[in-house]
Amino acid sequence: MLELRNITAGYDTGTVLRDVSIVVPDNAVVALLGPNGAGKTTLLRVASGLLKPYSGQILIDGQDVTGQAPYKLSRKGIIHVPEGRGIFPSLTVADNILLQSPAGDYRKSYKTATATFPRLGERARQIAGTMSGGEQQMLALSHAYVANPNVVLLDEVSMGLAPKIVEEIFEYLTDLGRQGVAQLLVEQYVGQALKMADYVYILDRGRISFAGEPGEISEEKIMNSYLGSLAS
Repeated sequence: MLELRNITAGYDTGTVLRDVSIVVPDNAVVALLGPNGAGKTTLLRVASGLLKPYSGQILIDGQDVTGQAPYKLSRKGIIHVPEGRGIFPSLTVADNILLQSPAGDYRKSYKTATATFPRLGERARQIAGTMSGGEQQMLALSHAYVANPNVVLLDEVSMGLAPKIVEEIFEYLTDLGRQGVAQLLVEQYVGQALKMADYVYILDRGRISFAGEPGEISEEKIMNSYLGSLAS
């Protein structure tokens, strides 16, 4: 279980998150929704160790891991698929999979990645940055399959993709959930996120404005909260 407890964090330009608490239970999908600028990406950066919070704690199965480096959190099963693909565009597809793989486990990882995403096998020697946006996102998502994670942090994985590819990406995420991998999902397609989610948090101007199950809030109310934030 991943728990972010009373997180306050930000950058040189100012505080972004204020006393934010989120729990991602084992085997659960948690949707983190909210308008642009609410702090969703910042929260994922804190959870993966890329950004140290001003205060608060990050706990994995009750163990305080606050301040640990990203590679240490990765070894504890926290995988971050960032906004904007999250691949090495100048390397081949095969080399990207190699870098995603646990040490000494490349052959198994390559087999898993290409079995899950056959197009990656077809383009193994291709420079990753020359593939289509959908194929690059598949390569980024393959990290969640080969690294044996406990929790995957997903930041707008559908961004910039055609609707047909978005449906395909969500099928992969659903499959990942069936395998028992917990997910903290930041997503612009609210309806898709609600279908997948076991729990929902809405982040608004750096604070949690709703926490509960999908049945407790409608997509319409969520969108109204977005519009209310933009109007204020």
